[in-house]
Amino acid sequence: MRKVVGALGLGLLSAVSLPAMATEVGVLDWREALMSSDSAQVSMNQLKNRISAQQQQAQSLSQELQQLQQRLQQDGDVMSEAERNSVTQQLRQKGGQFQQLRGQISQAQQQAEQQYLQGAKPKLDQAIERVVEQHDLDMVVDRDAVVYSGDSLDVTNEVTQIFNSLN
Repeated sequence: MRKVVGALGLGLLSAVSLPAMATEVGVLDWREALMSSDSAQVSMNQLKNRISAQQQQAQSLSQELQQLQQRLQQDGDVMSEAERNSVTQQLRQKGGQFQQLRGQISQAQQQAEQQYLQGAKPKLDQAIERVVEQHDLDMVVDRDAVVYSGDSLDVTNEVTQIFNSLN
C-alpha cells in the first residue's frame, strides 16, 4: 500500500512540475548584442574623437612620469637634496594631473555608455521581442547566468541584426 501511495505521490509531483518547465529557451548576451550594433560603433567612434586629446595628454604625462622616476632612480644618489626634492615635487604634481585626467576620461566613457544604453534600451527590447516571436521562445536567459548552452540556443547575433534594422 505504501508503494502505491508513494508512486501516486511521485506521479502527482511530476505532473505538477511539468507545466512549470519552459519548452523553448534562448540565450542572449545583451551587452554583446548592443556593443556589436552599428549605432554602438558610431557612438564609440564619437567618444574616441571627443576624448582623443585627453588620452594623448594622459599618455604624454605617463611618459614624463616614467622619465622622472628613472631619473630619480638612476641619479638620485648623486643629486643634491634640493634637486631631489624638485624631482619628487614634479612627480607628485604630474602624478596628480595624470590621475585627474584618467578620472575625467573614465567618467566621460561611463557617461557616454550610460547615455547610449538608455537610448538603445527600447530598441533592444523590440529586437528581443521579435526574436522571441520568430522562434516562439518561452524564455530568454542572460548568457552570464547560464552554465552551459549549445550554440543553437544563442540568439545574440539575431538580436543585433534586428536591432540594426530598427535604426
